[in-house]
Amino acid sequence: MIADLLHDPRLLMMILAAIAAGATVVTLAMPLLASDTLSKRMNAVAVEREKIRQRERELMARGDRVKLRATPKQYMQRVVEQFNLSKWVGQEEARTLLTQAGYRGSAPYVGFLFFRMVAPLAMLVLSVVYVFFVLNLDQPTTIKIGLCIGATFFGIQLPPLVLKNKIQKRQLSIRRAFPDALDLLLICVESGMSIEAALRKVSQEVGIQSIPLAEEFTLTTAELSYLPDRKQAYENLAKRTGLEGVKSVCLALQQSERYGTPMANALRVMAQENRDMRMAEAEKKAAGLPPKLTVPMIVFFLPVLFIVILGPAAIQVMSMK
Repeated sequence: MIADLLHDPRLLMMILAAIAAGATVVTLAMPLLASDTLSKRMNAVAVEREKIRQRERELMARGDRVKLRATPKQYMQRVVEQFNLSKWVGQEEARTLLTQAGYRGSAPYVGFLFFRMVAPLAMLVLSVVYVFFVLNLDQPTTIKIGLCIGATFFGIQLPPLVLKNKIQKRQLSIRRAFPDALDLLLICVESGMSIEAALRKVSQEVGIQSIPLAEEFTLTTAELSYLPDRKQAYENLAKRTGLEGVKSVCLALQQSERYGTPMANALRVMAQENRDMRMAEAEKKAAGLPPKLTVPMIVFFLPVLFIVILGPAAIQVMSMK
């Protein structure tokens, strides 16, 4: 009885139509059901901040030393020093990539070098065990060895790929919020604030939209306060972000302080340019959308359309037989 029902074309089409209709209703209703969680997030951040302050006060009251920087794991440090892993990649290049990904200090650098060595070895061991002992492939030994070599190569490329993905996500967050941050910075500068006070104020406001950009502005404010050369603070900001828009703004701020030109004019021009760049990028993505939709339309839409059009005729022909 159940098998006959499962082979009934009409029942199957009714089930598929019900699933499609339900998915459509859920898709249309999800934006209406979405709630604004910003207040909840802000309250959670405030509560967590108070917990951290209380914990730090207790540590200071007990006389414990408060660690401001994370120290690398001892076993990672020993492995990196014994095998001299810093020669694998340029130290400055690796530190720059880690900084652009949001990792600062020596602990992330040591961990990155450690995983660059461990990842290919782990992938080699796992692939050998899986291919030769678990999978039991009915293939020549050369093919099995090739699979193990491919897995090892993937292990070599895995840490840089993860780091590159982290950098891209962080740069995307900064790129989206940077034009709005420049507008806020322009308002603060035109109201009479210094660039340090303006960056501090904007970092507090833009944190809701982009936490990485708020962090970078906070670091730049601190560097402008204690570095002997203010130019170095702007260069560090451009280096930490790795974005052309941020680099051009930092260069404009350097020239404005060097030649005494009004900083508000430079910020106004840079804000408009970054907004135009963001709009051009959005238009570029929109222009590239039709070719990307061609294959999904052919694979998913046309078969369903043919089933809807030819389905009733096929059912009638089958019932006549």
